[in-house]
Amino acid sequence: MPTITTKDGTQIFYKDWGTGQPVVFSHGWPLTADDWDGQMLFFGQHGYRVIAHDRRGHGRSTQTWDGNDMDTYADDLAVLFEKLDLKNAIMVGHSTGGGEVARYIGRHGQKRVAKAVLISSVPPLMLKTDKNPLGSPMSVFDGLRAGYVANRPQFYWDLTLPFYGYNRPGANVSEGIRKHWWLQGMLGGVKAGYDCIKAFSETDFTEDLKKIDIPALVMHGDDDQIVPIAAAGLASAKILKNATLKVYPGFPHGMPATNPDQINADLLAFFQRSA
Repeated sequence: MPTITTKDGTQIFYKDWGTGQPVVFSHGWPLTADDWDGQMLFFGQHGYRVIAHDRRGHGRSTQTWDGNDMDTYADDLAVLFEKLDLKNAIMVGHSTGGGEVARYIGRHGQKRVAKAVLISSVPPLMLKTDKNPLGSPMSVFDGLRAGYVANRPQFYWDLTLPFYGYNRPGANVSEGIRKHWWLQGMLGGVKAGYDCIKAFSETDFTEDLKKIDIPALVMHGDDDQIVPIAAAGLASAKILKNATLKVYPGFPHGMPATNPDQINADLLAFFQRSA
């Protein structure tokens, strides 16, 4: 399997397919590069070079005890960019991966990046604070940790329902998509998955977003039960200097999997748009 080695010896698995302008995908918690299957096949077939990695502690990468934080995630991604010598890349992040995109640019700049996309993403800050009253209270994330520790396999299986909006009346439930999510989650390390809850919920990406002036697309479903839109997509679009906001009525958090035709078409239009 292709891997890179980071400065602390962590092995990061990645996929690198096709030729053309590179599109680098960052997955959500607690998933893997495989969560982008529907996008990587589509964009590879449309002449793009598609790249995705398993974040440290996730999937086929090293199950790390330390370093499960946004700064390290971004630095790991920088090693991948440098090893592959990526230039004029389009960065696409879903959920926690959107935070990774923002923090990468905040720490490493835009010299290798042409455009950025945040899908159902956690920036600017998920946690409710005095300055972020629309966020979710700490009790929500404490509840996630408690459920995770008590029975991680069942917790993951139950979480697939709100993740994909399958708990909504009349939802067209795909057991295959649920099982794919569960399998990806269970491949990850238990310590890394636990730590990442803090990373995605308590990291403030406001200053990272302020540094992004390349074209940015913010995509968010208004029925996102995992990362509610008000404190996330709507807030990020106001901070970014050159943002296009697309709100999807009724779409869930996992909309790249539940609604790939719409998401892929809108991504392609953004990729092809002149800056």
